[in-house]
Amino acid sequence: MNDALKIELRQAALVGVKTCLEEALRQELSEHLGFGRYERNGSGPKPSEAQRSGYFERGVSTDHGHIADLKVPKLRRGNKEREWKILTRYQSCLQYVLDELLYIYVLGLSLRDLQEALCVLFGSLLSVGAINRVTSKVQNEMTAWQQRPVEHTPPIILVDGVWVKILYPTGETWLDRAGHRRQQQRLQERVILAALAVWPDGRYHLLHYEVAETEDEATWKAFWQHLIERGLEPQEVELVVSDGTKGLLAAMEVYLPKAKLQRCTVHKIRGFERYLSYQALPEADPDTGQPLTDTQAKAQRKTEICSDAHNIFKAPTRTEAQLRLEQFVDKWQTLEPRAVKNFKWGLKRCFEFYEFDTTLQPLIHSTNLLERFFREFRAKADEIGSFPNETSCLTIFHLVMVRDHAKHNRFVFAKT
Repeated sequence: MNDALKIELRQAALVGVKTCLEEALRQELSEHLGFGRYERNGSGPKPSEAQRSGYFERGVSTDHGHIADLKVPKLRRGNKEREWKILTRYQSCLQYVLDELLYIYVLGLSLRDLQEALCVLFGSLLSVGAINRVTSKVQNEMTAWQQRPVEHTPPIILVDGVWVKILYPTGETWLDRAGHRRQQQRLQERVILAALAVWPDGRYHLLHYEVAETEDEATWKAFWQHLIERGLEPQEVELVVSDGTKGLLAAMEVYLPKAKLQRCTVHKIRGFERYLSYQALPEADPDTGQPLTDTQAKAQRKTEICSDAHNIFKAPTRTEAQLRLEQFVDKWQTLEPRAVKNFKWGLKRCFEFYEFDTTLQPLIHSTNLLERFFREFRAKADEIGSFPNETSCLTIFHLVMVRDHAKHNRFVFAKT
């Protein structure tokens, strides 16, 4: 990982730790005085030892780096004699635990669960309201990063969607056992639409993501409109790579008039597998002569025809790919006519990637780069099960993105 990337990631991690510590310090001082900021406690004048007097800054070391300007609230008198339980505990043993708790929260921990966890560390100093303010500030920082302006438009964009389960309020309420009125919620499926930018030098990173109810022409139009509002230049996009989702091409014709659509070759091959009829299966392995069961023969047929199909798109040139396609059809037309017919339908959109440099072709002939990232996200989403709201869902998506970019050392903050 390069030095610039390390600095950016540490600064992002420090935001949550710094905010949480400062809020905890304010709550500790309120507990010490017996009243909060802007609150009155009695009518008479307060002694200097009970009067707030702004803040002083001090440095604190954390697992993610050094906080040079931690704001510590102070009194008009008696600051030297006062010991801060929060700072003492944090510096002695709580750095790693507190840092991890903030990430546990965005992985689905409720506010009350987080309050109980922090109570073990800090005592009963952080109210649910205080924790809510802390986590809201952390999420706001992430949202601002997610919605930053697009300063450079990539020539190639991969798009795809991943489905999730999110709870939404129905508008109705119910009473729990304690007599509290709660909002009734219902689990609904939503799709996170994502765009991944690919640059001529081979760099790639996530560019945009948002929640939608479905994948259709209207949602893709809204998706591109949001990117354009953030600064994407429509005339500079040359290629969009997709798995063939409905409505995308129509939306591109409106918002990306110069871009061509590249159909994902991997999804194209997966699509014809269900049309295999397995006619005239061999009774024995052609290489070893060993007899094959029906299951083994079908598996061998599927592997062979898919391998031949993938080999088409491994050709170094479009001309060679067309030649391999003709050989594929000659070989399989008689044995698997339905599969070959399905494979050939709309196949011309699978060859658009040949118009780009050979070094880019392995990255843009399919949506594999996005699929790989989605697998990382699904692993976290499966642990949670369902998200309590869209904000929680997108926060997880964002954190997985940051980790994925850092892991592959390809995200350049200055050019996004």
